[in-house]
Amino acid sequence: MDKIRGLIIMEDFNDFYRNKVVLVSGHTGFKGSWLSLWLNKMGAKVIGYSIDSLGADTLFERANLADKIVDVRGDVNNFDELFKIFKQHNPEIVFHLAAQPIVRKSYDEPALTFMTNIMGTVNVLECIRKSDSVKSAVMITSDKCYKNKDDSKSYGESDELGGFDPYSASKACAEIVVSSCRDSFFRNSGVNVASVRAGNVIGGGDWAEDRIVPDCMRALLNNEEIIVRNPESVRPWQHVLEPLNGYLLLGMKLFSSADFAGAWNFGPENDNIVTVKALVEKILEKWSSGSWKHSGNGKGVHEMNFLCLNSMKAVSKLGWKPVLTLDETVSMIVEWYKNFRNEDIYELSLNQINNFLKLRGERI
Repeated sequence: MDKIRGLIIMEDFNDFYRNKVVLVSGHTGFKGSWLSLWLNKMGAKVIGYSIDSLGADTLFERANLADKIVDVRGDVNNFDELFKIFKQHNPEIVFHLAAQPIVRKSYDEPALTFMTNIMGTVNVLECIRKSDSVKSAVMITSDKCYKNKDDSKSYGESDELGGFDPYSASKACAEIVVSSCRDSFFRNSGVNVASVRAGNVIGGGDWAEDRIVPDCMRALLNNEEIIVRNPESVRPWQHVLEPLNGYLLLGMKLFSSADFAGAWNFGPENDNIVTVKALVEKILEKWSSGSWKHSGNGKGVHEMNFLCLNSMKAVSKLGWKPVLTLDETVSMIVEWYKNFRNEDIYELSLNQINNFLKLRGERI
């Protein structure tokens, strides 16, 4: 029955977002660019609100997304500017991704991390509260919002929140903010709000510092050895399209039902939960050249050795499940980075979405 329900949901997926006004905060970032591209493909009117993109080689720039959506540059920490965009465009659905997303950067810039990840979330929720148009909102936080005891535990939505480093702590705080606003302002209001926590998201177009896939790609493209800090750390790796598939499904379900308000995990199958070393070696296998070496922790900051999500709530109640194997995930990543300078990256990325949708239709 779940399988049949999931197929029905997927068949109706494209038509739901057609002509919907969707605001994406953080639309120039890694996940935000993929989400904006996917929404644009489905016929949504995408309103992007973000600080400047991270460079000429990003998906946002290479795919010329600024020409395909409403591209607004602004800071979620500036409430007045953000609220102007809400009033001007009257979004029906909000996906909030804008954040300071790097754990190690949070040690260098803790104030910015706390401000953006907490007060930025507050500002978006306040805009939603003051809006007459928003019907559903998906607030993206992180799998690192859980109080991780490094004990090989798989964390579910009801587990304790917390965070050792400033980034993780800021995401735990953001979760509390979302929950508080949902209970205080949005219950029985016709506005349905959810928070979502994904695993370690990887894919083409990510150039962030201190992330293993971008680190690998920079090294391979420059014919350099890959430097790995923590090769034995275990993470739940998933292609960026996996959680975005969940976010889009959830945004659709929230539009008409408060039953889906709350917190949701979107993590990979157990086969995709492997060490950093295993991921790097899989990347080298697909790249067909290169090498890596262990450098040690570098700055000596605290990083957890094990992280894993329990996504059974999304599987049983949303009809969502992971689609791609780790092998398929890495193949898609290598394809993107090997071709991003020589091919139409919009078409290449769109083809990856279409291939994902084909596999989703076959496997769910």
